[in-house]
Amino acid sequence: MCGRTACSLAADNLRRACAYRDRRGQKRQPEWVREERYQPSYNKGPQSSGPVLLSRRHLHQDADSSERVLMDMRWGLVPSWFKQDNPSKLQYNTSNCRSDTMLSKSSYKGALLKGKRCVVLADGFYEWQQQSGGKQPYFIYFPQTKDAMDKGTEGEEEWKGWRLLTMAGIFDCWEPPTGGEMLYTYTIITVDASKDVSFIHNMPAILDGDEAIRKWLDFAEVPTKEAIKLIQPTENVVFHPVSTFVNNIRNNTPECVAPIELGTKKEVKATPSNQVMLGWLKSSKEGSPQKKENDLPKWTSQFMHSPSPKKTSADILQQWLGKEGQPAVKKRKA
Repeated sequence: MCGRTACSLAADNLRRACAYRDRRGQKRQPEWVREERYQPSYNKGPQSSGPVLLSRRHLHQDADSSERVLMDMRWGLVPSWFKQDNPSKLQYNTSNCRSDTMLSKSSYKGALLKGKRCVVLADGFYEWQQQSGGKQPYFIYFPQTKDAMDKGTEGEEEWKGWRLLTMAGIFDCWEPPTGGEMLYTYTIITVDASKDVSFIHNMPAILDGDEAIRKWLDFAEVPTKEAIKLIQPTENVVFHPVSTFVNNIRNNTPECVAPIELGTKKEVKATPSNQVMLGWLKSSKEGSPQKKENDLPKWTSQFMHSPSPKKTSADILQQWLGKEGQPAVKKRKA
């Protein structure tokens, strides 16, 4: 299942990272809808809100269905047919939707057949592996290039930063029976995990590449029967262990995603992937939740020396990943 994600980019950078080509081949950026509601986070869980992509035609019937919008929605689908006055009264968990039941369960079938397909955006997602000493968290994401360390100058149109993980989702719109604001919610579709992450029972259905994203979003041109063929496991992911600091949903700082080295008391060794991660964390700090120095988490770890209380999160990470060593990030086999 997918129970925790991170999406730390500021709203404008998120928009730039989602650049695409419309039906005419013109390069565009999706328009934000309710941008003011979006809050970057290193630790998102169900019932929080997060950014999704959807076809503009869902909001404007005369729009070209190949056009995309960005929208902040609540994680955990509330079906449009739900009749009670409070969505929290929904009796079952709808944060994830298994691919083998999405066309049979009433919570998802109606929305899916109506073309309510979306792409859930994240830096990556967390999963926990059961070990003798407890559960070890991992952060899972797309392989990154060195370009991710250089986001370019402010105002530059082309995005050169972190490649976002793009997960297939279903959304719906619920209207309170007594009237009021419409509630937009989503679920993440899950599939059996690929062999490289076999410690996960199932994982998000990842849409790898703009063509897959285009087909999933363009419900007017790509029927449901064709779109669901895109829901397949992928091996194009990498992962690294992270601190159990992420276990507490209230912890929302770069420490959540920073790589650690297992089974040693040494500081984390720098690797090409770790260096990309550090560059990304440092350059994305303008979009991260703001915390005062005295609000930094008071925690210790066997993987790093205790930081000075005067150091910021970026300083901690610079110290943490500043040594030379061998790669620790797991990669798929060629």
